[in-house]
Amino acid sequence: MPPASELTPRRGDTLAQIIATSVYIGDIRFAPGTFGTIPGLFLFVIASMLGLPAWLFLACIAGLFAVGVWAASRSEMIFGKKDDGRIVIDEVVGAMITMFMLPLDWRLLIAGFFAFRFFDILKPGFRRLEKIKGGLGIMIDDVAAGIMANISLRILLYVVQAFYS
Repeated sequence: MPPASELTPRRGDTLAQIIATSVYIGDIRFAPGTFGTIPGLFLFVIASMLGLPAWLFLACIAGLFAVGVWAASRSEMIFGKKDDGRIVIDEVVGAMITMFMLPLDWRLLIAGFFAFRFFDILKPGFRRLEKIKGGLGIMIDDVAAGIMANISLRILLYVVQAFYS
């Protein structure tokens, strides 16, 4: 438990909680991380439909990651629990990374959802990233899961295209 001075309400606490819970999606009691993945996929769909260049989408991911580290760190102290399940901004960023520079296709969105959840839950080879303290530790394992899911989708896409060509 953090010292009482860290639990004293500060300006920005409400904003930190809104961001960390992804506008309170993290407050859903059943599988908040699974529900937290959906806004990241939604942001990818919006960016794709708007024709957002890859560099700008990457900048959005990086900005949301940085804000997420702050919000997750502060919310972890407010909630009084390491990597509290209500903190889902990491899933949002991980889902965005999962779909980075992939074509907008409903089948890839579904595959991306399941690939990201698979890597986020199992954390093959990168579980120790969770041991990093604070918001960085909360966020970084989902970045790794997103990268692994993105690579997996690219392999899947390559195999499917080779098979049907």
